[in-house]
Amino acid sequence: MTEPTSATLTQTPQAPPVQEMSDATPNRPFRIIGETSYLWYEPGSSTLVVPFDNLATLDHPYPRQPWVARHLRQMGHAFLGVQSQRKDWFRGTDVPALLTALRDKGFFDGFERIVFVGASMGGFGAINYAPLVPRATVLALSPQSTMNRRIAPFENRFPWAVRNSDWTHPRFLDAADAMPDIPQATVVFDPFDHADKAHAMRLSGPNVQLAPVPHATHEAVRTVMKSGAFEVMLREFIDTGRLGPGFRLAMRGRRKTRKWARALVDNLAASHHTTLALRAYDRLIASKNYLFAIQARRELLEARPELGEH
Repeated sequence: MTEPTSATLTQTPQAPPVQEMSDATPNRPFRIIGETSYLWYEPGSSTLVVPFDNLATLDHPYPRQPWVARHLRQMGHAFLGVQSQRKDWFRGTDVPALLTALRDKGFFDGFERIVFVGASMGGFGAINYAPLVPRATVLALSPQSTMNRRIAPFENRFPWAVRNSDWTHPRFLDAADAMPDIPQATVVFDPFDHADKAHAMRLSGPNVQLAPVPHATHEAVRTVMKSGAFEVMLREFIDTGRLGPGFRLAMRGRRKTRKWARALVDNLAASHHTTLALRAYDRLIASKNYLFAIQARRELLEARPELGEH
């Protein structure tokens, strides 16, 4: 199988060599070029992290770094990036065949821990395909359970990508079907995002930790990263199989991020908690002088002038 050509190859000099599946071993970096997807492996510690592409990563041409590769190198972990050619939630791809081939040749056997991780589309992929690898756990941020409208009628986002992918073939159609076969999973989501909360509820179960992060938006992973909590989150999940006090403490950094503050203001403006909203606006204005908080405060006092009398 030949490697796809790309003028961007010189931009990624550290790209591992392309190999056939039969030559892939855990002690050497490699890339495997499938028909519709790719694998990118770099060795490291006895923990293997398997990050999945999301819609945003596909905006960059191949060969591109796997999602969160820089963080994983800094942490010293081995990683196997699962990369796609299509914005199709890994539907209609050869990812199952590639992962199964690695499993059957014993590639995963020597790792002490195996963690599948992804955000949005990547979260769907991580949950769906983790059962193919024994012992694999999952950390998913803002994942969809499915984009099939009959199964999830509340989901109407990403219309172009959904129209151009297959959501009828039953195999790997619903990530909720995969959850019972995963030893441990954590789903990070914003409870104020209606669709993300609905997907999280569909994915819940006795082996699943639901980890709400209010006002993180659908791009919860960006809020986590901007808060400086991503590596803390991943390390805590690897060590314990759950998110706990370390993640919560690190996420205090969200209060200094514009993205989280903007979502907080938007959600308060849509609520009936006017006194709480005014206090929050005043704090954001005092600490960061955000224009959107100033505008929200002005609009609130125009509608409820009596609040300004206290």
